Amino acid sequence: MTEERFPARRLFERLVGPRLLPYLLHLRPLEWPIMTGHFLLGTLLATGTHTPLGPALLGWVVFVALLNGGTLAINSAYDQDEGDIGYLKCPPKPPTHLEAFAWVLLAASTGLGFLLPLPFALINLACVVMSVLYSVPPARIKARAGWDLLINCLGFGLLTPLGGWAVTGRPFSSSVLLASAGFGCLFATLYPMTQIYQVGEDSRRGDRTLVIQVGIGRSLLLALLAMVVAHACFAAGLLAAGRRVVFLLPSLAAWLLVLLPWLSDWRTRTDHQHEAGMYWGLGAWAVTDLSLLALLWP
Repeated sequence: MTEERFPARRLFERLVGPRLLPYLLHLRPLEWPIMTGHFLLGTLLATGTHTPLGPALLGWVVFVALLNGGTLAINSAYDQDEGDIGYLKCPPKPPTHLEAFAWVLLAASTGLGFLLPLPFALINLACVVMSVLYSVPPARIKARAGWDLLINCLGFGLLTPLGGWAVTGRPFSSSVLLASAGFGCLFATLYPMTQIYQVGEDSRRGDRTLVIQVGIGRSLLLALLAMVVAHACFAAGLLAAGRRVVFLLPSLAAWLLVLLPWLSDWRTRTDHQHEAGMYWGLGAWAVTDLSLLALLWP
């Protein structure tokens, strides 16, 4: 049944073999396009068409493939999920050496990061430390409501575009700092969406995630408020760069189209519908990335 639903897995199984396929899947490469877009947003805002390809490619390998892949792999190694998880439906059982594999990826990310400008290396190192604190006991911040939100807002929202910018070696501008702060707030919108459909499994494991602690309805209200604050930061960044704020309206509209219907009918949605809502949120995130890229293009 799994092979019929996911024919691409058969292709990759032929390429890497059945023993290595679970390791590849638990890197959750379906998230890589999202991470790539968000990382390259910072790079392109720094240098536009003059982006240095070598450093940008190495930065991508370090930050997206090794850091993000290792972060998700170590998360899977400790969670031992049986149901759908973000960017991976019907996950295979985490293989025996998945944790060790994840540690190798994170160590490689840390070391290679120092081949690039120091601000990038330090941002990357901070994200490696946060990824360990997020999943690995005794800290396991993902199981502590509020802290799980904060670490994701910092790592994915704020530091990813700043890491992309830092690859170029240019000093940070006020507009990119404000825009990145906006993305930090915007992840407070996206993050509850990644938890709502996993409330049952998280509860059985004893994790006290943000959504479990405050409830689905309040989590969605928090998401709406964070989205408004994020767009205020984006507007401030545009004003700092002398750009027109009105062109943020497509991004604002995309998020409202996701959030307002969800707020009105969350009680009647199934887990699968909540999961689909998360992917609509990722679509709205892409609209925001593209909007900021067009509005702040150097």
